[in-house]
Amino acid sequence: MSIATVDSQPNPLMQILQMMNGFWMTQCIGVAAQLGVADRLIEGAKSVETLAESMNVDAQSLYRLLRALASVGIFLESEPRQFQLTPMADYLRSDVPNSIQGLAIWSGGEPTHWQMWGNLLYSVRTGKPAFEQVTGMPFFAYTGQNPEFAAIFDQAMTSASAIFNPAIVHAYDFSSINTLVDIGGGQGTFLAAILQANPHLNGIVYDLPQVTEGAKSYMEKLGLQNRCQAIGGNFLESVPEGGDAYILKNTLTNWDDKHAIQILQNCYCVMPQGAKLLMVQSVIEPGNQSNLGKFTDLEMLLVTSGGRERSATEFEQVLNAVGLQLARIIPTQCPSSLIEAIKP
Repeated sequence: MSIATVDSQPNPLMQILQMMNGFWMTQCIGVAAQLGVADRLIEGAKSVETLAESMNVDAQSLYRLLRALASVGIFLESEPRQFQLTPMADYLRSDVPNSIQGLAIWSGGEPTHWQMWGNLLYSVRTGKPAFEQVTGMPFFAYTGQNPEFAAIFDQAMTSASAIFNPAIVHAYDFSSINTLVDIGGGQGTFLAAILQANPHLNGIVYDLPQVTEGAKSYMEKLGLQNRCQAIGGNFLESVPEGGDAYILKNTLTNWDDKHAIQILQNCYCVMPQGAKLLMVQSVIEPGNQSNLGKFTDLEMLLVTSGGRERSATEFEQVLNAVGLQLARIIPTQCPSSLIEAIKP
């Protein structure tokens, strides 16, 4: 008697069909995050009717959404029309350390972001940011005029930082550094993580004045105000003196080579001889190797005028343009690498 077997080799047609439908999953997760389903299940399983009433949504439609997510391990239908959390669904909660709720809303639940990606063809044809095609203005101008959009974006970036910061902090030995200046450091979350892991270290957060006000509050909240200054300014014009090392996290990603070189030049001018410049960036690998940076690079195509991810060679070129020497590229346990350069 022969037993039929299923071919275990991937079927290219089925693979690409599954990839094509990836937007289904993104939208389903994003809507569940927007509704706060996971937060409502912290205390245990609940019926769809109870959940729908608490969220003011249609119960049958909510059931269809949760049934689909449960089929891939996000939520569990423990009894008919009753759902509970699973290990994956836990990360959609707002109260867990590695919450991806903010990222999920940004990826699948924020309509402007979604429309931008729907206009990818425009950017590929023209080389111009689809975001401006959709909104009529540059990204940061739109952010300044739309507080709700800005809040969703900030929450997403905070989520990403909480996930990736520990891997970056533990990948590098900061023991030889006394004062670290974080250029474009935003609210100070990244520098705070470095300071907490390195009690000997002092720091300076440098960003636009309206941003660094939040950094001051954040450092005070963590009790780091005596070890960290927050200075306002524009890194396209100058950066503060006083550091024996400077760090930029995803800063160059937003800029073309001309502006990236200007930022690096401003750092070079205030760095003492032998000082280190550190950059936390995706480094695009050659060939067909899988790399998340190849997709975040498309996000930069859609959002910015000339911003992009770079290869190791391209990073070396912009560093050499200002007299900095690439020393090494350190991989981390997250998609970003840590690039170390030295002022000779």
